[in-house]
Amino acid sequence: MSRGDKAYELFMSGYNCTQSVVGAFADLIGMDFDTAVKFGSGFGGGIGRLREVCGTFSGAVIVIDMLYGYSDPKNVKAKAELYARIQELAAQFRKDNGSLICKELLGLSRPEGSPVPEARTAEYYKKRPCPELCRYSANMVEEYIKAHPPIDS
Repeated sequence: MSRGDKAYELFMSGYNCTQSVVGAFADLIGMDFDTAVKFGSGFGGGIGRLREVCGTFSGAVIVIDMLYGYSDPKNVKAKAELYARIQELAAQFRKDNGSLICKELLGLSRPEGSPVPEARTAEYYKKRPCPELCRYSANMVEEYIKAHPPIDS
């Protein structure tokens, strides 16, 4: 099963968009599944349902951080390399999906305003691109990793 298919399945089982992408890579990023999905829990819905940066892309960034991130704040080279990776993936996401912004991807003119997530019904899934964006983001990261293997792997 591809990481994209795993992310899709996680979203369809009730995890938010970020959790779905991060959860699909838990084994690869050195986290147990529960920690990985907890780490992504506040990013869903464009960060806490604010409908800002797409949660699937936030999940992609978390995975990239865990594989290519830096811990020395003085390592400017590592920071620049990481940011270049993120910018490359953001450009690809934007090109393929039209936006990085959750509310734009959902076709909303403004955020919904409520912190309460909608019930996961057939209608919910029908009107949202989120399951396919989970698949897309996880596949994008999986392909990136194959093309740019992390040094530690």
